[in-house]
Amino acid sequence: MIKTRHCKPLLVLIVAFLINSSAWGQTYGQNGMVVSDNEIASQVGISILKKGGNAIDAAVATAFALEVTHPQAGNIGGGGFLVFMDATSRTTTIDFREKAPLLATSDMFLDETGNLIKGSNHNGLKAVGVPGTVAGLFLAHQKYGSLPWKKLVQPAVRLAKKGFPLSWTLSRHAKRSYENATSEFFKNYFTNPNGELVNHGEVWIQKELAYTLKQIRNRGKDGFYKGKVAQEIANYMQENGGIITLEDLEKYTAVEREPIKGTYKGYDIYS
Repeated sequence: MIKTRHCKPLLVLIVAFLINSSAWGQTYGQNGMVVSDNEIASQVGISILKKGGNAIDAAVATAFALEVTHPQAGNIGGGGFLVFMDATSRTTTIDFREKAPLLATSDMFLDETGNLIKGSNHNGLKAVGVPGTVAGLFLAHQKYGSLPWKKLVQPAVRLAKKGFPLSWTLSRHAKRSYENATSEFFKNYFTNPNGELVNHGEVWIQKELAYTLKQIRNRGKDGFYKGKVAQEIANYMQENGGIITLEDLEKYTAVEREPIKGTYKGYDIYS
């Protein structure tokens, strides 16, 4: 008997309507399970399943919801991998990691002596790769989703537009981002209507993000990689020391690949 486990770095996803759990024990789902870093986002995934969506539909909707409620785990400005096993046990991988911009060079983080400039490859806009999340989720939906794309992105639009109670974890990250912000624009992003830093438990509204998500909802991946949103990304990069261009965004593609497979103690491991 072959025992199989498959791993998914970006989202661990399978989805459930009924869950039995104990404080420190295992959690079981009779029909499936949605697991993410944020309860609100997980509930979005469950709602998609209840509407007849499949696991990929739930994963896509959960990922976009995480962009709003826990961006450290669902950032449309980043990238990732999706490892997927269907009902026939066929396993595939979608690679949507960030890519180096066309203007990137092998020595752009080095000083005149050839040594790494401390922090240069981690901090600042020059260190930012071309984001792949939107393209990856769009490809996954195109190939394996079942519900209309708009239905999967709309919950995230609603969360960004109407707001949600800020979690303790996200409030800490918001405080850190606010303190490290290099422009008033970014500082204002983390404030409430009174101009104060948004705190744990307050409803956080993200109007700019809602606009971007609406473009993605209405135009698919082109809403992010082409048009107004893409041009604004490229303009901001060029005005503030980044090297991502409109051409970088327009040329980005996610790729479906055969997963790496190994075995460990009788288990098949896919990655």
